[in-house]
Amino acid sequence: MNFWEKFALLDRRIIFAFIFLALALPLFFTIHQPIPVSPEGRAYYESIENLPAGSKVLLSFDFDPPSSPELQPMAEATFKQLFTKNCKLVVIGLWPQGPQQAEKALASALKDPRFANKKLEYGADYANLGFMAGEDVVIQKMNSDIPSTFPSDYKGNATASLPIMKGVKNYKNFDFIINFSSGFPGTREWVQFCVDRSGSKMIAGNTAVQAPENYPYFRSGQLLGLLAGMKGAAEYETVSSQPGKGISFMGAQSVSHLIVMLFVILGNIAFFVSRRKR
Repeated sequence: MNFWEKFALLDRRIIFAFIFLALALPLFFTIHQPIPVSPEGRAYYESIENLPAGSKVLLSFDFDPPSSPELQPMAEATFKQLFTKNCKLVVIGLWPQGPQQAEKALASALKDPRFANKKLEYGADYANLGFMAGEDVVIQKMNSDIPSTFPSDYKGNATASLPIMKGVKNYKNFDFIINFSSGFPGTREWVQFCVDRSGSKMIAGNTAVQAPENYPYFRSGQLLGLLAGMKGAAEYETVSSQPGKGISFMGAQSVSHLIVMLFVILGNIAFFVSRRKR
């Protein structure tokens, strides 16, 4: 039995072991690879960069932990760029675990020495209004009255008592909106019920599976920028000079893809060689 005949009978568990190592080992090393930045990713970065200092921004976290490998890196980098611009941030979630994901991203951003020394204050510089059930109905209700839609924040404080919410009635009192989404309700509902009705400016970060349905909104100008999956996170970290988990995870993903392609090629060669000998 020659090499190709042995390869054709290779135990699939060996292939799984190679995939595991390809995914795990790059997480412990920095793999330098070129990451081209798409027009959508560059537009996402430039939309934030062009905001006037001190702008008030609404961020909606509409995903749960299974989608965090793709969306959490872009959320953390977004918070850092917004804090660099001294923006005032109000966070909400239309998914039950969304506010928790926002808390993790905020905690990560606030550990950065650039912002730790600023002593940013909860309630004045940023706030988390928590989760509200109702899906896309919540987006429509916020068009009329945000404080009554979220009467208390994530910590139990009255929303109206927070300094950052002074003068906030609806979307028109925010300079910009950012949505992180992995499904329903998500970016499509924000475009339809917020952007189209209030004229708000908005960008979004999506999982790779969801992003294709929202590219038309970027082409039409209803979305000013769009990040797609882990690659989108890596693009954003690259263009904003904030290397983080997105670039690190892309290394693992690239190596695993190479391993899969290698086994596919070798498997096909083994198949044709074995068939020729019969």
